[in-house]
Amino acid sequence: MESLDDNIEHSTPVWAVFGDLMSGLLGAFVLILVGVLGVQLELATTLEAEVHKRQQEEQRRIALEKALAGPLASGRVTLDNGRIGISGSVLFALNSDALQPEGRQLLKSLAAPLVAYLGTRDEILMVSGFTDDRPVRDSNRQFADNWELSAQRALTVTRAMIEEGVPAASIFAAAFGPEQPVASNADAEGRARNRRVEMAPVPRSAKAEASAR
Repeated sequence: MESLDDNIEHSTPVWAVFGDLMSGLLGAFVLILVGVLGVQLELATTLEAEVHKRQQEEQRRIALEKALAGPLASGRVTLDNGRIGISGSVLFALNSDALQPEGRQLLKSLAAPLVAYLGTRDEILMVSGFTDDRPVRDSNRQFADNWELSAQRALTVTRAMIEEGVPAASIFAAAFGPEQPVASNADAEGRARNRRVEMAPVPRSAKAEASAR
C-alpha cells in the first residue's frame, strides 16, 4: 500500500502541468486581447481620418462655390467635385488655341474670386486641357495631335489667368488630350462636351509630385 507521501509526490506533476497550461492560455488570451484592441484602435483612427478628410472636402467645396457664385449663376461654368468646367467652344474655335473674346471675358470674371480663394489656402490651380477623339484636321498643321492641342489650350488659359492677376506661382497647366472624356464621342453633342478646359485647386504637394514625374 502506498503511503500518503507517495500519493502527494505522484500528484504534484499533474498540478504543475495544469498550472503551466493555464498560464499559457492566459498569456494567449492576453495577446489576442491586445491584438483585437490594436485593430480596433487602428480602425477608429482610420475612420476618424476619413471623416476629417470628408469634412475638409466639403468645406473646400462650399468655399469654392461661394467664391464662384457669380460665374456659376451665369451658367457659363460648372463646378463638379471641385473641378471648374468651361466648354471649349466658349474659349476657342475648333482646332484653335486662340482665345475668343467671350472666353477672355469669362476668364477675367473667374480670376478675382480664384485669387481670393487661393489666398486663404495652401493650394495651387491646375488648368487641364481636353479634346474629343477626332484627329486634328489635316489642313491644320499647327498641332501634331490632340495632345499638343490640349496642351496649348491649357497654356493659353494659364497665361490669360496670370495676366488677369493669378500669381504665376499659384497656377500650372496640364494636358490630357482625348483621355478622360465626360461624354460619348459617338455624336457631335458628346464631342462638344469633351472639348473643354477644367480648373481645379489641388494641394501644392500634388503639383510637386506631378513635376517630379
